[in-house]
Amino acid sequence: MAPSLEEPEPIDMEAPLKAAPKLIAPEPEQCPGPESKTAGQSDACAGCPNQSICASAPKGPDPDLPLITARLSTIKHKLLVLSGKGGVGKSTFTTMLGHAFAANPASQVGIMDTDICGPSIPKMMGVEAETIHISNEGWSPVWASDNLAVMSVQFMLPSADSAVIWRGPKKNGLIKQFLKDVSWGPLDFLLVDTPPGTSDEHLSVNALLRESGIAGAILVTTPQEVALLDVRKELDFCSKAGIRVLGLVENMAGFVCPSCHVSSDIFAASTGGGAALAAEKGVPFLGRVPLDPRIGMACDYGESFFDAYPDSSACAALRGVVRRVAAEMGLAPDDVLPEEAGEDG
Repeated sequence: MAPSLEEPEPIDMEAPLKAAPKLIAPEPEQCPGPESKTAGQSDACAGCPNQSICASAPKGPDPDLPLITARLSTIKHKLLVLSGKGGVGKSTFTTMLGHAFAANPASQVGIMDTDICGPSIPKMMGVEAETIHISNEGWSPVWASDNLAVMSVQFMLPSADSAVIWRGPKKNGLIKQFLKDVSWGPLDFLLVDTPPGTSDEHLSVNALLRESGIAGAILVTTPQEVALLDVRKELDFCSKAGIRVLGLVENMAGFVCPSCHVSSDIFAASTGGGAALAAEKGVPFLGRVPLDPRIGMACDYGESFFDAYPDSSACAALRGVVRRVAAEMGLAPDDVLPEEAGEDG
């Protein structure tokens, strides 16, 4: 049986945290959090339209957190893929990163698509037509290969063109279900692909994963300053949320012409690009992944660019990113991605 968004009695997705009160205004910047012990009572609450609501709301942690922590106990490393900016190729990068990790047959890898309104991961992974199945153990993820699993809202929609028109609480509720109800099984790496921004989905993922442990975040940017502006905000979000930044990747960094082999910068790094931003903020720079038209084609056809073009400069760059991520997590790069595994595709 597959869960469907058209079922007459869907699983309750009204709130990501059972104790969360219904607010009548956005939370101010210095808000202690509507579920915190000081909600409605701290100095920052003075004059807030939500003050009386928060003060009278039940306090305490979400009772489902122990269930989520237990469910995710078989996953060794949970990685967030963030950007802050749309259009930088974050989901494309996530799929290539998943294929790169899965190039090691000894690793079990999962990708969780938390972009509820724009779920593109299934298309890129070639599993767009699949559905979720329910067993006694929970929801079963869709396996794109023997050691690479995927979970996305796309598997629950009636068609590929169906829009998800939800407010924040319902989106956050589904993310909670992905963490609580999906039977991932033993995984070495779970990649959490997030939508652009620093809002509902990001807050929920961080809150719900905190107890089980987040290995860190990989931030994706493109070289131009317009993209870097929003990545700076994402770095600030990670700092305030207590999320470790494993490093910054510069995507779409240069284009090598397949005919004349001359390199051109399609997106000029007017302020120094990702490397300069990483140095400015004191975070590791994981590398530059160049543009390659074949990446877009591979995503459109649901194929692994990493397997199809292992000798490409983009794959070489991606192997370097994976090995540097492994080193940042304190793992031996050769154990995560042996050189021969990456080269053989």
